[in-house]
Parts: sequence; C-alpha cells; structure tokens
Amino acid sequence: MQLGASLPVGDIGTGPAVIRDYVQTLEGQGFHYIQAPDHVLGGNPAGHKDKARVGTTVTAYHDPFVLFSFIAGCTNTIGFAPGVLILAQRQAVLVAKQAASLDELSNGRLRLGIGVGWNELEFTGLNENFKNRGKRSEEQVQVMQALWANDHVDFKGKYHTIDDSGINPRPKSGRVPVWFGGHVDATLERTAKWGDGWMPLAYPADDSALAAFDKLRGLVAAAGRSMDDVGIEVWVSLGNDDPDQWRKDVLFWKKAGVTHVTAHTTYASGHHKRIAGKSAAEHLAAISKFQKAVGDLL
Repeated sequence: MQLGASLPVGDIGTGPAVIRDYVQTLEGQGFHYIQAPDHVLGGNPAGHKDKARVGTTVTAYHDPFVLFSFIAGCTNTIGFAPGVLILAQRQAVLVAKQAASLDELSNGRLRLGIGVGWNELEFTGLNENFKNRGKRSEEQVQVMQALWANDHVDFKGKYHTIDDSGINPRPKSGRVPVWFGGHVDATLERTAKWGDGWMPLAYPADDSALAAFDKLRGLVAAAGRSMDDVGIEVWVSLGNDDPDQWRKDVLFWKKAGVTHVTAHTTYASGHHKRIAGKSAAEHLAAISKFQKAVGDLL
C-alpha cells in the first residue's frame, strides 16, 4: 500500500514557507503522496437571508493546480492528489490542459481525484449547472481522456464539442490517472468504466466497506476490466490518537485490497475525527506517529 498524508492548509497557513517546509518534511519521511481539498467559493459564515451557511470562507483552500505546481517545484519524488477536485464546476478541456501541464512539469506525479461537489453556491458563482453535474462529469472524463491519449480529437457529446483539436503538451503516458470520489452507485459505475481508482470516505473498517468493495469489483468485471487496474484509497483519521487501533485499521484495509492509505488530520465526519492541534508541528507530529505505528504493515 502507498502511504499519503493530508495538507491542512486551513490550519497551518497558506504561505509558501510553511507549505514548502511541510511537504519537504513528508517527502523526507518517505510518504508517497500529499492530498489537498478543493473549493473555489465559500459562503459568508454570517449566513444569508436568515439561512445558515456551510462551506464558508472561514477555511482557506488553495487552487489544487496552483498548489501542486508549487509543491512540484520544491520537491522531487512525492506525488499529489486533490481529494477531490470538483470537476463539474470547471471546463473539461481546460482541466485536461492543466492536468497535462502539471503531469509534464512534475514528471508524472499527479493523480487526479475528482468529485461532483455538494455546495450549490459554488456552481452558481462559476455559472455551471448544479443539477446535471453527475452526468456532465461522466462526459468530462471521457473528453479529458481522449485529449490526453490523442494528438487531435473529434468529439460530439451532449455537453462538449471538439472539432479536430488537441492539447500540447500531452502526458507522456497518454493519460493522467483519474480517481473518483463519492459513494452513490453512479460513482462506482463511473469508476468501473473510466476510473483508475476510487476514493470513498463513508466507510469505517468493517463489513460495510467490504460490501462496497465487492460491489465495485463486480462492476469492474462487468466492464471488462481488472481490479489490477483500479485502486482503492481510504482515509485514516488521526484524531483518536490510538496507535493500536491504527494498526488494526491498516491491517483490515490491507486485507481488503486497499492500495492507498491517507493519514488525515482535519476531516471530521462520522467515524473521522480531527486532531486537537492546529500548528504545522502538531499535524506533522500526529502524522509521524501514525507512520511509525503502521509503517511495517504497508
């Protein structure tokens, strides 16, 4: 299994020095990848028209392509993945271009995690349709994969038209790995048809996760593909500060066929709990403790 860690920009700060030092420390410790979230807009935390707002400007988010380009310039080997890029808020051809450029400049270190998003105010501000975001994202992935694989593309879909055009540079491998985030059946179906991996968050280390993984395996087989070509990533939240439980969880995930484990320090929902501290030193200490506890199991 590959071991990754979250980059808690909302806690440690957004400046270049703290991010450089943070990611260089993780690279020096042998982490395989860094993961960071994506939000373009946040609502006013004071609320709007007597309605409470979630997804506000209280938390800072760097644009993933800008962030990872910076990280690529101050590291050598560590990979990076948005967890996840809200694809349907963006133009597919532009994302294909951005991803191909970053792939070239980082020597192939980008893994493109994508999702459909949940905060309608972002779609409104970006002049994109919130209601059809799932169906559009399906076509977006096909557009991007065609542009990465071919010098020139003719494409006529419901949402996209490309007239004998292409991007340059293209990824040397002819593709950028696309990993889907989400939990509905449609996400699993998209992963099985077009994905290089799945990034679920909803499942703890129990039978509910095994059932979801079995469903994915069945869909992958039905699509004529092999799970050798489809990875699974899970997040282990470090807020419980329990190395024995971390080891049990990682052993469970390894047996279940998980390929990527992300040590996450901020996400809090359901079984996920954030760490108490907010400084870079406190986040790195928690991540280092996790690595020491589970490193021999990977």
